[in-house]
Amino acid sequence: MNQQYVWDLQDVDATQVALVGGKGAHLGALSRIEGVRVPGGFCVTTEAFRRVVAQAPPVDDLLDRLSRVDADDREAIRTLSAQIRRAVEEIAVPDDLAAAITGALARSGERAAYAVRSSATAEDLPTASFAGQQDTYLNVIGPAAVLRHISRCWASLFTERAVIYRRRNGIDDRSVHMAVVVQQMAFPHASGILFTADPVTGNRKVATVDAGFGLGEALVSGLVNPDVFAVRDGKVVTRTIAAKQRAVTALPAGGTREVAIDAQQQEQPALTDAQVVRLVELGRRIEAHFGSPQDIEWCLVDDGFRIVQSRPITTLFPVPESGDRENHVYVSVGHGQMMTDPMKPLGFSMWQLTAMVPMHEAGGRLFVDVTARLASPASRAGLLDALGKGDPLVRDALETVLDRGDFVPSLPDTAPAGPPPGGAPAPIETDPAVVTALIERSRVSIAALERDIRTKSGPELFDFLLEAFEEHKRVLSDPLSIQAIMAGMEATWWLNDKLQEWLGEKNAADTLTLSAPDNITSEMGLALLDVADVIRPLPEVVAHLRGVQDDGFLDGLAKLPGGAEARDAIEAYLDRYGMRCVGEIDITRPRWRERPSTLVPVILDNVRNFGPGAAERRFEEGRLRAQQKEQEVLSRLRALPDGDRKADETRRMIDRVRTFIGYREYPKYGIISRYSVYKQALMEEAGRLVRAGVITEPEDVFYLTFQELHEVVRANRLADRELLAQRKEAFRAYHALTPPRVLTSDGEALTGAYRRDDVPAGALVGVPVSAGTVEGRARVVLDMAEADLEAGDILVTAFTDPSWSPLFVGIAGLVTEVGGLMTHGAVIAREYGLPAVVGVERATRLIRDGQRIRVHGTDGYVEILP
Repeated sequence: MNQQYVWDLQDVDATQVALVGGKGAHLGALSRIEGVRVPGGFCVTTEAFRRVVAQAPPVDDLLDRLSRVDADDREAIRTLSAQIRRAVEEIAVPDDLAAAITGALARSGERAAYAVRSSATAEDLPTASFAGQQDTYLNVIGPAAVLRHISRCWASLFTERAVIYRRRNGIDDRSVHMAVVVQQMAFPHASGILFTADPVTGNRKVATVDAGFGLGEALVSGLVNPDVFAVRDGKVVTRTIAAKQRAVTALPAGGTREVAIDAQQQEQPALTDAQVVRLVELGRRIEAHFGSPQDIEWCLVDDGFRIVQSRPITTLFPVPESGDRENHVYVSVGHGQMMTDPMKPLGFSMWQLTAMVPMHEAGGRLFVDVTARLASPASRAGLLDALGKGDPLVRDALETVLDRGDFVPSLPDTAPAGPPPGGAPAPIETDPAVVTALIERSRVSIAALERDIRTKSGPELFDFLLEAFEEHKRVLSDPLSIQAIMAGMEATWWLNDKLQEWLGEKNAADTLTLSAPDNITSEMGLALLDVADVIRPLPEVVAHLRGVQDDGFLDGLAKLPGGAEARDAIEAYLDRYGMRCVGEIDITRPRWRERPSTLVPVILDNVRNFGPGAAERRFEEGRLRAQQKEQEVLSRLRALPDGDRKADETRRMIDRVRTFIGYREYPKYGIISRYSVYKQALMEEAGRLVRAGVITEPEDVFYLTFQELHEVVRANRLADRELLAQRKEAFRAYHALTPPRVLTSDGEALTGAYRRDDVPAGALVGVPVSAGTVEGRARVVLDMAEADLEAGDILVTAFTDPSWSPLFVGIAGLVTEVGGLMTHGAVIAREYGLPAVVGVERATRLIRDGQRIRVHGTDGYVEILP
């Protein structure tokens, strides 16, 4: 056998993807697993594909043209991909290659029936399955037909759907090559798909089997609904038997056809329970071999299973490593921090080192293990209450797990309920000086960090940072700071509960907290309006900003009339807020100071949409609205029975909430300010590593954990050169995964439900976080830098951390997929008086950009208007 072009499947292993493609490598590996039967055959290698394509110069030119086409230009992709396919199919197979293929066929029987199957090098990978993107041909008989169908498989590398799939996964068309698998045809009684983990819930302990009669093509093409079995712990736990009216069978002369199934057989199960369990046992063996859950194509021939494909299930969210076999329940950190994007290793490892509780990484996201607190009746109610106030969907998901009764054991209380030893802390006085003192403490601590870190480098820097992280945590755990935060939150809850009880008014605190003092995040949004005031009267500066292409634009401002003043205004803003950015909890994200061009579209929106003095005017309008609301509420309360007492209590709580609610945002500002200092020092260290030839570019350090980077700096060498490439590929793949709010150690991902019946049909349900109702144009924005907002628009996005607040000054309402009553977006929406609904599942997909919507911020739902 000419091994340059043709390899027997038995000689192939999982390492040879570049030679035989993903499918061929997997089939070769499958054929080596004891007890797994794979139909025999051979692979036509990627070398054959390269040689054939090289004989067609038009293909190279067409690929050049395809590379320049916009990913969204479906018509151009359709036209060019069709031209490439035709060019490939028209190439004659060289004589020596044809001879190698027909020789391999002769060894198996020239007149035997074969399946001719594409096997691309970017196929059945751990991070992208490419299932169904290229072609397979069944029951091909005779050497001429096999050669013809091999050419078709080569051409199928350039189907429109395969090209688009590669674009979405960031894979260059020229980097992918096609092998072809030729296998002896199996003629099954039944066939289907086995998932060794539940593909819907992610549960790794539940396998699902889809089964139908005849060839698997009937299921894959959607011709019939399959029987569906779920298996757990070696037993069928659920089964749904479908009426299978059609099947696909092989024709004697080649090819396939649809046939009707006898009426008496249609509702018979395609497999017995015993066969289903045996198939799952086989699947578990395959899963163990490959080390991850598998999507397996199987067929049943004469009561024996043949495996015709196995690929990783790429849509499952990874499970945090626990180091034991006990049950664990994890809650997402990203949903609480309003940042559900994946974090790079340096980012998540530094958040772990500076966090107040242990955190576990999976899929580039962080999770907290709440199992022990759920297991103890003393802590369970408090945990559910606290998490439920933040995000009702998290509470519902946890209650779903608890309701099963067997996943989280109920442990005896280890301590009596009640206040901690020494009694409860004394309540904090309602005194603005408390907040002033806390802010000054934070400022002094950060100034000391900036001063002391300047002289540190090399391993000494890392020792210093580990000590700095302890100071970081000490500041975060300052009892007075925590009391101030809780005082504001508890006053909010008190006002909302009591004013609804006494006056029937929902979310009254939303108006009462407008323009509260000391809110660093809302001040950040208003301060950018002041920057726009400086720039608005300077036409040359405005024109310059409209043409900004990179982050060097500040240098060019000084040459323009009024440019120095504009530059000074932007620089002053960056001095105070330049450490912020979208996704700021990940230290690897570029800060505004590093990428000031991010702010330019927002500044230009403010120039266009507002007049001079807008910041002061908006703040004063909010303060007056809050004052009027206070007077109205107190007046109505005094008219009630026992009204003077109720009014006095309410006035004290209004004073309390306005004193402390703004401080809620400050600790995060302190964290991110410290992160900016850490990052500057670490990037200087990264520069030294580049100059020493240890890494190629400074940003390579982002793909190492803090501990790994410490070791690289100490040794002045990177032990594993492949590690960075692997980490970069994994990070790219993590973007395709949706992190769950709650995740179990079985891999089950739970999103929770609102379980409400008081909203209009078709409305999108969420959490009401800022009162009022507004109607307007939805602007679906996934990247703050690409926002193009007009006055009256409603911002619809996945999440809003504090860096989004400059956009809030110019919108009329807010809808997010992630968030709760006290997350940053909610706090700032209330501060600015924006009706807002957060936690709206899939809002950015269900609401189209430009649609008119109505946001019910008081009642927590969104209507899409005709």
